[in-house]
Amino acid sequence: MAYAAAAGPLRTARTLASVLAAALAVPLALPPAAHAAAPLTGRRIHDVQGAAHVSPLNGAAVAGVPGVVTAVTGNGFWMQDPRPDRDPATSEGVFVFTRTRPSAVPGDAVRVNGRVREYRPGGGSAGLTRTEIDATATSVAAHGAALPAPVVIGPGGRRPPAAVISARRGDVEKGGALDPKHGGLDFYESLEGMRVRISDAVAVGPSSDGQVPVLPANGAGAGTRTKRGGILLRDGDANPERIVLDDALAPLPAMNVGDRLPGAHDGVLDYSYGDFTLLLTAAPRRADGGLPQEAASPQRSGELAVGTAGLADLGPDSPPQRFRDLAGDIVRGLDSPDLVAVSGLQDNSGPHDDGTVAADQTVAQLITAISEAGGPAYDWRSVNPRDRADGGEKGGNSRIGFLFRTDRGLAFVDRPAAADPLGDTPPAAQPDPSVTSARAVRRAGGTASLSLSPGRIAPRDTAWSGARKPLAGEVTWRGRRIIVVADDWYPRTGDDQPLFGRYQPPSSPTEWRRDAQARVVAGFVKSVRAAGRKADVIVTGGLNDRGTSLPVQALTKGAGLADLPAALPPGDRYTAVTGGNSEDLDHILLSPSLAKSRHRFDVVHRASEFAARAGDHDPTVVRIALPGK
Repeated sequence: MAYAAAAGPLRTARTLASVLAAALAVPLALPPAAHAAAPLTGRRIHDVQGAAHVSPLNGAAVAGVPGVVTAVTGNGFWMQDPRPDRDPATSEGVFVFTRTRPSAVPGDAVRVNGRVREYRPGGGSAGLTRTEIDATATSVAAHGAALPAPVVIGPGGRRPPAAVISARRGDVEKGGALDPKHGGLDFYESLEGMRVRISDAVAVGPSSDGQVPVLPANGAGAGTRTKRGGILLRDGDANPERIVLDDALAPLPAMNVGDRLPGAHDGVLDYSYGDFTLLLTAAPRRADGGLPQEAASPQRSGELAVGTAGLADLGPDSPPQRFRDLAGDIVRGLDSPDLVAVSGLQDNSGPHDDGTVAADQTVAQLITAISEAGGPAYDWRSVNPRDRADGGEKGGNSRIGFLFRTDRGLAFVDRPAAADPLGDTPPAAQPDPSVTSARAVRRAGGTASLSLSPGRIAPRDTAWSGARKPLAGEVTWRGRRIIVVADDWYPRTGDDQPLFGRYQPPSSPTEWRRDAQARVVAGFVKSVRAAGRKADVIVTGGLNDRGTSLPVQALTKGAGLADLPAALPPGDRYTAVTGGNSEDLDHILLSPSLAKSRHRFDVVHRASEFAARAGDHDPTVVRIALPGK
């Protein structure tokens, strides 16, 4: 699919950045006289690596370090000592940085002169370093040497520990000796630069940006698996048994969750961009796992169906196939719900930063695609953002909105409207809806209405600075009044420390944004329920945090809502796959008045596990049996 090809430029940018960063790498914590000292002789690779994350020889000049070349890249090569020591904490492999493509080839027995350095791939300070020898001279002693036997990871070989770290906390680079038996970070650090073998690998995430996360031995001994073959991210368990394959040395096939790589596959273990990666030295053969796209069961008569759909920056210039695929998610995947909370829809000029904020043309293309896919006639409600005020792709003005159908009993309440008794201000005199708050209004009979529908929730609050503002809408289902809130909270970004990074446990500097946004939404829900003791409220969308997180708990424990994903079996409780870890980032929550009604909730897995996909999060849907009024 054409839209999936966007990973190519990302991969190219990542590779070029890595090469450039290597050329500019600087030593860490060099002794004052390191550059003046005479080269150290008689050192072997395990002496260079040491039993720590930072080499004990960092900054020192070395001469005549022996090894056998195991793999070659454009600016250096990996070599490994054929005579290892007995310490499992010291790696026997190392990357030799030559700046230009080396003349040495795999199987050459070489001796290297240079300076030991610690290079941090990807820049920043949160990732780990790779120990390297910055070569000044390389001599080839013999050709055709046997490559050292690879270390097998998995059954019959070395098994990764169940935890990322053991007892050590804080900066692992200052944590002393490695503990590869109990900590996943130390386990992989002890293999850095070495030949590694995995057999019968199974994908636990889709191919993305030249990488694919897998489990060796078809996942034998791995943590909690999803019902479709992935692996769940759990509190305190980032799944160190997961291995990320990278195509830096050999091409990888496009893979979905459940696809397999039969047989044994060898590579060198590297570290980049917050993860240990296995660079296979030969292209593997893929066996199709046959994973199907799911489809929800149809809604029944009398059931209100409410769904979520993340469009991932859909714009007017997106390929037609992407519109068709997203329409298929709504029509075939969700069975055309009565109401769909949509996020990630761009304005009429897409990423062109020209001041456009209207999105009627993009909406029209989507609605047409839904109709062509066999869906019903949908209408749309949203509030146009102010230009460049809602984050996302620059110029795209991505927004949240509601798609809805009216042929089964749902009606959208537009306010202000001349016929509505609450619309006491003429439409022409209304303030700018992009910065005006929707408020809860008490109605007779113990229900609540909105002062604006659709209306934004506290759009001037600093919690939404540079982020998409939640949208509230008032609807009726066969006469029963319901308030629906659609969200797209601030996502995790590169500011958050990587799961396999230098600082443990990793911090999440973006979580305060979601904490603040959760408090605002929870406060709004409380105001609605205070205005009407019988008020029906549905909160939906990409909260970008798991059900056990404090932001989501602000809605459950704080505002009394029921988080529907929490009731699913663990193996089905995920809407996204991040680096091979399946997690629940999208939610539908119900107020007590709705939660006590018979309802069916489903995460429809048709996006997150597939390499060629129109969006990266799975849609969700709830069907609530409501008699109406």
